[in-house]
Order: sequence, then structure tokens, then C-alpha cells
Amino acid sequence: MDFLTLFCIYTLTVLASIVLVCKYAGGQEQTALGRTYSRVINVLSPYVPVWLSRLSNRAVHKLFHERNNLFIYLHLLLEGAVYTEYSYEVFGYCREVGTTLTSLYVPYALLAVHLCLFYLCCSRDPGTVTNTKHASQVKVYPYDGELFNPGELCPTCNLVKPARSKHCRVCNRCVQRFDHHCVWVNNCVGAQNTRYFLLYLLSVCAMAGHIAVLTLDLLLNVVARTGLMYAHYVDSAGQQQPTGFSFVVQHLFLTFPRIVFMLGFLIFVFFLLAGYFLFHLLLAVGNHTSNEWYKARGRGCRHCHPHSGHHCGRPSSFNPLRGFYSRGIFKNLAEIFMPLKPQLRKKKHK
Repeated sequence: MDFLTLFCIYTLTVLASIVLVCKYAGGQEQTALGRTYSRVINVLSPYVPVWLSRLSNRAVHKLFHERNNLFIYLHLLLEGAVYTEYSYEVFGYCREVGTTLTSLYVPYALLAVHLCLFYLCCSRDPGTVTNTKHASQVKVYPYDGELFNPGELCPTCNLVKPARSKHCRVCNRCVQRFDHHCVWVNNCVGAQNTRYFLLYLLSVCAMAGHIAVLTLDLLLNVVARTGLMYAHYVDSAGQQQPTGFSFVVQHLFLTFPRIVFMLGFLIFVFFLLAGYFLFHLLLAVGNHTSNEWYKARGRGCRHCHPHSGHHCGRPSSFNPLRGFYSRGIFKNLAEIFMPLKPQLRKKKHK
């Protein structure tokens, strides 16, 4: 298999991963990629056979609008592939170039922590609003009068919505302090499991970052020891040409195809999820949820709410560090790790 074929397969796989992660990691309705994808589908739909369109719609509905474990299995498959390659090739090569055993065993320790957090994200109740808990859940947060108003009824659950709650169409339940539904853990992220979700994202970033650094160090050692940057090669015309960056990358790809592929995937995952983690951390610092962030973006200024006659047409000036529910940075973060309970709430927001 030549370099061009390998590179095309690599590029298509990474692009497919980008689409899957960006479109479905945090709710497709909240991403620009999701909206672009929908527009492209609308343009192409007249040219797609009716039977194929119906089949694809049923498949998409089954995968992304009903609870299923497909993405959990895909998640575990990708991690298993990365750790198999790391254990099978990278570990041994790193030992040859002098990497310490401590550094090489760190990814396994991170994996153990990560799997525990992943299990908690998948299995813990996010804060389902139920008949038995409803009276107390309504008292946890006051209504802000803008995004959340008293007396709003969930037509599906037939319960008055507590402030900051939302009905999840995938799980078919109202969730207290709803953030989003994550298909990768097949669960909602809400009041009772946001802490696990944040630590889960951090653990993925730590694993991907550490293995990527070890792999990059290995490849740089290979380049330095073989003197590739200062070597020459004979081109198709029989002339000697100095090697450059593109030649070195091609040589490494052909010599270590699985390792280079894994490195590219890990770098992509690290930067994507690091940005996603920082976004959620910034929301947590200001005591916001991504659902509230998304709803606030589509509204006018803070004086433009349905019960007001003021409509200036200006976009909302959403401040991630301040808001109705913010109690200060440290208390906001404490609320993530120790969710509020009605009996502990003595003071009302002013």
C-alpha cells in the first residue's frame, strides 16, 4: 500500500471522527457543525431515493434519538485500539530510546481512573425529576423570570418544571440542572453527575496528551538517531535531493504507519476535548449549563423577555462568569461537586 493510499485512509478516518465527535458529543442542536450538516442534508434530499431516505432517517433516529449503547462500544473500541498499539509497539520502542518505566506506566494508571469515571457517567442518575422528589426539587433553585418561569408544565412528564430543568427527548425524562445529553456515555449530564463528566473529560485529555507526548518523543528520537533531517535521497531523475520535513513525515508514516496514525488521532482528540473541557469548566465557574448558554444566545438583551414590552433586537450579552445563579467562583465549583439540596438552601438569590 503506497503513501498516498495510506494518507487518504488516514484523512478520511480522522474527518469521520471529527464529524462524530463534534456533531454528537454535546447535543447536535448546539453545534454549528450540526446545523451545517442539516443544511447539506436538506440540499441533497431531493436527489436521494425515497426508500434510502426513509431507511437512513430510521437509522439516524435509532442511533441518536433513542438510548442505545453503540457509542459506548465505539468509545471502548477506540480506547482499546489506542492502548493495544501503545502496548504492542510504542512501549517497546520507548524503552529502547531510554524512556523511564514510570512514564510508560502512567497511561495505565490514567486508564484505570478514566474507566471508573466513565462508568459513573454512564450509570449515575443525572437528577431525574420524579413524582416523589418533585416537591423538593422545585425548591432547589429559584426561577429567574427569563430563561425559567414558574408554572411551566412539561407536556410529557405532566409536572411543573423545576428551575434549570429540561426534558430530554432521548431519555424521555426531565433532568434537574440539565446540561446536555451525551451519546458517548448514553446518559444525560445534570445536577448529580456533572462532576463525573468534567473529571471524565479531564481524564481523556490526560490520557491522550500523555501518550501523544511519549509517541512524539519516540519519533523525534528516531529522526535524531538516524539523521533523517540531514540525509539525501535520489529523485526520479537520478539527482540527489536533501530531505525536508515532508520527506521525513512520509518516511515515518511508511515506517511506523500505525504509530503515526495513532499520534494524529490523539492530538486531534486532545485539542478537541481540551477545548470542550475548558468550555464546560468556564460554565461551571459561572454556575451555568450549556443548555442555559444555548438558550441565552438565542434571546435578546436581558430586558427582552416574553412578559416585557421591550424588544430592542440586540443579541444577548451572555457573561459566562456572572449570572442569576452565580454565587462566586468557589461556591459555584463547590456546587458542582456537592449539588445543592433544598434543606441546605437558607438564602434566596437577590
